[in-house]
Amino acid sequence: MGELGFGGQVAAYYARYRRGYPAEVVDALASAFGLTDRDAVLDLGCGTGQLALPLAARVGSVVGMDPEPDMLRLARAEGARRGVGNVSWVLGGDNDVPALGALLGGRGLAATVIGQALHWMRPAPLLAALRRVTRPGGGVAVLANGTPLWLQDDAWSLALRSELEAYFGRPLVATCGTAATERERYAEELRGAGFAEVRETSVAYRAPLSFDELVGGVCSALPRDRLPTDVDAFAARLRRALPPAPYAESVRVSTLVGLVGAGGGQR
Repeated sequence: MGELGFGGQVAAYYARYRRGYPAEVVDALASAFGLTDRDAVLDLGCGTGQLALPLAARVGSVVGMDPEPDMLRLARAEGARRGVGNVSWVLGGDNDVPALGALLGGRGLAATVIGQALHWMRPAPLLAALRRVTRPGGGVAVLANGTPLWLQDDAWSLALRSELEAYFGRPLVATCGTAATERERYAEELRGAGFAEVRETSVAYRAPLSFDELVGGVCSALPRDRLPTDVDAFAARLRRALPPAPYAESVRVSTLVGLVGAGGGQR
């Protein structure tokens, strides 16, 4: 997971328009791993802090790691704005996880959370490395924060998909790790790496989207080299193709958890 091209203006769209996680999802993570104010948590592929910042209130420290400097800069700024002082923002990706063992000084991670980013990583070596640096009773959570805006079942989403496919000249089929087949594969990867009690829970809700939020959400998902050079013209094109806002987005937050048993992880 090297730098992926989601810096610059894309990171700004990500910070402003990406949905956060419902409080019940953070509650479930704290419960699953028995998190306390003595624990350390890694948010791998942290983006601009949508998961790292709420988790910081539940634990002693959080490491927010991402390969995009602009993502980390905006996450750090948001943390400062909220007065959150127990998050360390670290430039890096899945290949850097083995080095965390030495940095932790023998104190294992209580949990690693990966929010809609595992599809950019190499799961097998990553999960093996995470198991080695995780304390007994801790584990890994792989989260999916809803399907892409252009892959939902509503008429507005179908119109959006059609227009985006015409604009980019190719079909849009990537589900960003949210499809059932991908979730099943991640569960098998967790079991293969030695994680136990692998299970998935979900929280579903519908929320309104303004037109600006829809455009911002689309732009937040585009690599920098595919971001339209004239976003205003791009937005005008979408406005002509879509029905009037607001749009009701269906969001299903899925949390796939695997635990380290009493005999595994760091001691």
